[in-house]
Amino acid sequence: MISQATRDEAGNAAVWLDETSGPLAPRNIYGVTKLAAEGLCRLAATERGLACVVLRTARFFPEEDDTHRVLSGQNLKANEFLNRRLTVEDAAEGHVAALMRAPEIGFGLFILSAPTPFDRAETRALKRDAAAVIARHFPDAAQLYARQGWTLPASIGRVYDSHLAETALGFRCRTGFAEILNALRDGRPLPFTHDPTYLSPKEAGLGSPALRL
Repeated sequence: MISQATRDEAGNAAVWLDETSGPLAPRNIYGVTKLAAEGLCRLAATERGLACVVLRTARFFPEEDDTHRVLSGQNLKANEFLNRRLTVEDAAEGHVAALMRAPEIGFGLFILSAPTPFDRAETRALKRDAAAVIARHFPDAAQLYARQGWTLPASIGRVYDSHLAETALGFRCRTGFAEILNALRDGRPLPFTHDPTYLSPKEAGLGSPALRL
């Protein structure tokens, strides 16, 4: 879904991403092949009657982000629950929900992400002063973050809207930004996985043809 323009976040408002966003312009071969696979699933459903549900999941990897190094890993992940992250547990449960509903849906395409507290009317304010918008929704967020030595985002350039998954799949992520703040407020462990030492199978070399054999 992410074009180069969306990735650059150069506009004066946050980009609101839902299932109607487009026209899509994938910025690399990874995105091109994913979009092509979605089209093949749609054809299989239409021409062969094979129930197919496409899930465009937000981030749920446990390792450090390899492109953003300014914030600590936990701080960055916590921030992303505002607009583009979910837990791995919610990702798994979302797939189960899709499997259960696929026969009656036929073909469906859904974004899976923690429910954002924002709405479309706030996109300009989010880009200009995200901390002020966050304060309206969560008045003690800045104080809770300060205790951790964390920083709230000054600007948010894109928001993933998972509302359709709630209405059509009946699935809503259990963990969102409110649950992050609740954990900070109560001194409980954070409700998401952060593992700087984690190596994905690809990075560990387990995706090579030789090792698959």
